[in-house]
Amino acid sequence: MQRLHSDPSLLICPDFLTDTYQTSRASLVTPTITEEQAADLLRTVWVTTNNALRVQWQQQLIEDECLQAEQRHLAEEAAERVQQTLRLEEETTKADERKKNRSKHLPIPMRPRHYVELYYWTNLGIQDAHSTYHTRDDEGLLPTTTADGTTTWVTAAGAKPSSAVIADRNLSTVEFAQAVPQMISALEEYDWLVQRVSMLARFWGTVMLHRYWNSIDPIAQRAILIYQEEQRRAWHNAIPLPKGAWDISIIDDAALLRTYDRVFRDTRRQDLAVDRTVSLRAPLPNIALT
Repeated sequence: MQRLHSDPSLLICPDFLTDTYQTSRASLVTPTITEEQAADLLRTVWVTTNNALRVQWQQQLIEDECLQAEQRHLAEEAAERVQQTLRLEEETTKADERKKNRSKHLPIPMRPRHYVELYYWTNLGIQDAHSTYHTRDDEGLLPTTTADGTTTWVTAAGAKPSSAVIADRNLSTVEFAQAVPQMISALEEYDWLVQRVSMLARFWGTVMLHRYWNSIDPIAQRAILIYQEEQRRAWHNAIPLPKGAWDISIIDDAALLRTYDRVFRDTRRQDLAVDRTVSLRAPLPNIALT
């Protein structure tokens, strides 16, 4: 069947009584058929033909839509296969790169939106990661969810926590300063949101410039380390909440002062407990009886 190139419903039936169709009428005129009857016959043939063409046109539209839908489906399948191939090649390249440069891919946990101790990025933590990295057992890959909800693959070793993690509050100021720049680099490498990485960087910079950090008072130094740990943990916990996390880079002086008072009281109680223990263990003086 010949393909139609226009909608036959848009055509208008001609007037077959005009001079243009005199030859067509003449071929139908007989002693029993007048010119008017011949024009009516031509009109009937035209309408019948046009109705059949309209049905053909509608069927042609349906077939075209089905063909286009099938072509779109095939194109989408082809695009998905290409994307799968690219993802597989990317993950294979990453896995090969991990094997070639194991020091860059140490088994340090990177849990999206979750708190991770700074210890992992201290010199001691990195040394611990090196010593616990077993190629034979841990070169397998495990799926993990990133910050934007997509799935990526990490080494099995990277999913294991360290067996001797030191809490942030128990780090020395030197260890803290070692860890911060290395953790910032790791966050950027793992494609954390730029705003959050910048906020954490400003937060740590503000902490290390605070007077408590440079104080000779050990209570003040411990207070700001505890403040950093508690604020960062709470900030991470707030990220998935509807209102999201606050700007952690702004020091909450009231919260820091409360932390200082708490550390001071805890230290005082410990000192009193030690004094009491020492006094109970001290020998009684010898008293001469007369």
